[in-house]
Amino acid sequence: MGSPARKSKPATIEDLLAIPEEERRHEIIDGELVQKAQPSFTHAVSLVALGGAIREQYGRRRGPQRPGGWWIATDADIQFADDQIYRPDLVGWRRDRVPEAPQEWPVRVRPDWVCEVLSPSNVSNDVVKKLRNYHRYEIPHYWILDPMGKTLLVFRWAEPAFLAVRAAERGERVRAEPFEAVELDISELFGEVEDEPTDA
Repeated sequence: MGSPARKSKPATIEDLLAIPEEERRHEIIDGELVQKAQPSFTHAVSLVALGGAIREQYGRRRGPQRPGGWWIATDADIQFADDQIYRPDLVGWRRDRVPEAPQEWPVRVRPDWVCEVLSPSNVSNDVVKKLRNYHRYEIPHYWILDPMGKTLLVFRWAEPAFLAVRAAERGERVRAEPFEAVELDISELFGEVEDEPTDA
């Protein structure tokens, strides 16, 4: 009888650092080194549209015109554990909890909000593995933006699992926690912008 197969050693930060920086679009999910999907044009459009809308209102100090109060970033490497290093598409920290912008690599301060923009090759990671682990590490708010299905799902941390508090699709306009000051046109998040009427 043959000997049982040996489990491969879980990937660590050293495995990430062994990848040339210009090629390093990887995460470690449940100890497995995973290359992030090459973003499609639609993915990029959604990322810019959503990130821009939120950062415009929240990505600065509080003031009379805008609520502010957040650090908003894209593609920041976040380490939750030795075998869990993620690169969310969008991520945010409340400034009242994190007064200075995170500078370390990878960031080890727990975010207050994470958004993943789905790609066909990473759906199971974002809607199963990451959802499960973001809950495990007590991320207060998790959004999943789906350019393929033209939907936005909004989750709030609760026990024993994330609570789905908002689901929206193309054609709808919504305000979603924790960024209620921003009214999101779901169609616009996927590049479906109608031309402004012109004067005859």
